[in-house]
Amino acid sequence: MAGNSKRQGAIRKSKKGATVGTGGKGRQALAGRGPTPRAEERKGHPAARRAAAAERRAAGRGPRAGTRVDAAELLVGRNPVVEALRAKVPATALYVALGLEADERLTEAVRLAGNRGIALLEVSRAELDRRTGGLLHQGIVLQVPPFAYHSFEDLIARAEEATTAPLLVALDGVTDPRNLGAVIRSTAAFGGHGLVLPERRAAGVTAAAWRTSAGAAARLPVAQVTNLPRALKQAQQAGLFVIGLAADGASGLYDLQVTDDPLVVVIGSEGKGLSRLVAATCDLTVSIPMAGPTESLNASVAASVALAEIARRRG
Repeated sequence: MAGNSKRQGAIRKSKKGATVGTGGKGRQALAGRGPTPRAEERKGHPAARRAAAAERRAAGRGPRAGTRVDAAELLVGRNPVVEALRAKVPATALYVALGLEADERLTEAVRLAGNRGIALLEVSRAELDRRTGGLLHQGIVLQVPPFAYHSFEDLIARAEEATTAPLLVALDGVTDPRNLGAVIRSTAAFGGHGLVLPERRAAGVTAAAWRTSAGAAARLPVAQVTNLPRALKQAQQAGLFVIGLAADGASGLYDLQVTDDPLVVVIGSEGKGLSRLVAATCDLTVSIPMAGPTESLNASVAASVALAEIARRRG
């Protein structure tokens, strides 16, 4: 018979009956494994990953493969590229499609890039398609660093220094970069002095927003804030009147009597509208009168309607 089952003491008795013992081999399983290692020493633990990243930074090896880092943006289309070059937006390269027929905008873009020492590269249309992910680039692409945001304090200071009453626009929960680009374009067109965006759960100024803004992003200061209600309270302390656009607003847009005052116009997303805290922070909520079954407008259209009315009243 296998083992030491015939040895005295090898049979353990219990209420369930006799069982065969291990012959003493099970004593190793009862031994302790020593002290628990520190979190930094456990493979896969978040603290271990942070420690490894700190070690790489200290050694100058940079981030691990796959870690997200800020990358250059690509502005596509002739108007956005020319506007960005006119505004002296930092750029590293101008890509032009081989055999592209020149017009005034292309000629100006090449001249401005050359004057600033920006690298001019001629590539095939297929290469431009690959680099832009199939966007409509019109044969010209400008490579720029990530968008440089202004501080919120700088935005207020710039608005106060303007020759007209300050007018800022804030977006609450707008996640579509094309909507953002359209709002930037409308804000610049109707005399706005800047745009405020939340850092989280909101679109940032990406290449898609640049393109939709038709270059207006090069002229309009944009700030990102960590807490939008807090920023709105800061604007109120600086003397600005905060208006929120809401379907159930307490007043109608065309009845607004404070258009000549320093203003912040807050616009929410089409689906959710203004968040509870943002709506509670506003001095006044207003609605856009609409005829027919349409219940809401998207952010860019609502911004255009409201800003056009304010500009009309300001004369």
